[in-house]
Amino acid sequence: MPVSEQGLPDWLLPVARAARTIEPRQLSRFLPPENGSGRQSAVLVLFGEGPPTGPATAQGSTARGRGPAPTGKPAWAPAPGGAPDRRAVSGESGAADGPAPGAYAGARAPEPGGAAERGGARETERAREAERARGAVAPAPSPPFVGPGGPELLLMERAGTLRSHAGQPSFPGGALDPEDGDPAGDGPLRAALREAEEETGLDPSGVQLFGVLPRLYIPVSEFVVTPVLGWWRRPSPVAPVDPAETARVFTVPVAELTDPANRAVAVHPSGHRGPAFLVGGALVWGFTAGVIDRILHFAGWERPWDRERHVPLDWRA
Repeated sequence: MPVSEQGLPDWLLPVARAARTIEPRQLSRFLPPENGSGRQSAVLVLFGEGPPTGPATAQGSTARGRGPAPTGKPAWAPAPGGAPDRRAVSGESGAADGPAPGAYAGARAPEPGGAAERGGARETERAREAERARGAVAPAPSPPFVGPGGPELLLMERAGTLRSHAGQPSFPGGALDPEDGDPAGDGPLRAALREAEEETGLDPSGVQLFGVLPRLYIPVSEFVVTPVLGWWRRPSPVAPVDPAETARVFTVPVAELTDPANRAVAVHPSGHRGPAFLVGGALVWGFTAGVIDRILHFAGWERPWDRERHVPLDWRA
């Protein structure tokens, strides 16, 4: 399958550059096992541009749905746990299909508030300062994020009735099927587009794949996840294909993701912690937030934010 940067908008070029140069351990300490084990999966990280007339009000019923959470409770309220969903690769902590929230934010904390946790946070910050000093982070100017028609990212919210990751936002994606092809070749590309079409109804012909991030590993579920980067060149209507699995499909402006007021650290009762975003009427955390956090960082879009602002998670999260 073709992967090309040709024709990308200028604001997306820092992401493309980061995808070409980023090293696996700059994304996560959890990498695929050397013996090749793990369940191969892929997610579609799809960037688009919002409509010039402003956001739609429908809850994921159009290509630009940014409606409120579909239930009366806050989208970040802890949901009941349960058996893992076969297709879930949202990677949220504490559930059978997810990593610790800190898995994609830097150091992991084995004890709540312990010395290792505090040292890990300092280690992560020192590493980020070192990256900036040696130019590992792209010196990108602030893109035109503010106003109608700005850059945005496609997400979906899992149905609140699911037994696993209920109500949690994630990228479209899932496990590779045999017809997707070689996991070491084009298989993840085909799987990311196929899953996105099956879950959101988007037209894959309107998506230009422009990069692939290093494969990441989710130890608790043994998923090997390939984040596939896409440019929504020709947007198409999107909506939950199966409401029993997907509550809504929505877009989040990149301006909201980079806004320090929308950023926090999600803290699990186990002590694990990682980046979180309070956007689109939902709390985005775990694997999804970790990937977004790293993209913002290495694209040079990250703005200083309060890392002492904590959002507690429930044991069932």
